[in-house]
Amino acid sequence: MMNINGAIQAYDKMLRQGGAAPGLEARDSGGADFSSLLQRAAERAADTMLEGERQTVQAAAGTADLTEVVMAVSKAEMTLETVVTLRDKVVQAYQEILRMPV
Repeated sequence: MMNINGAIQAYDKMLRQGGAAPGLEARDSGGADFSSLLQRAAERAADTMLEGERQTVQAAAGTADLTEVVMAVSKAEMTLETVVTLRDKVVQAYQEILRMPV
């Protein structure tokens, strides 16, 4: 499994060293560069998954509202499906790049 933080750090390091291709250099977009955008998205996904787990534990203990548990688990499931789909698309794009003639 890929380490998303490692990929984000590698991308950020490349940009700082001036290794970006022409047209792909870091741009000032209101303080949100690509690596920080990815990091925030990963953190939000992890937070959603943790909330689903927390609600499930509370439900098992009998201290949670069933509606909140169902909503949190549904959000966690949708988040996981989105992350898996994005991962698959990134891998597919990478494989397509590898198949390009040089």
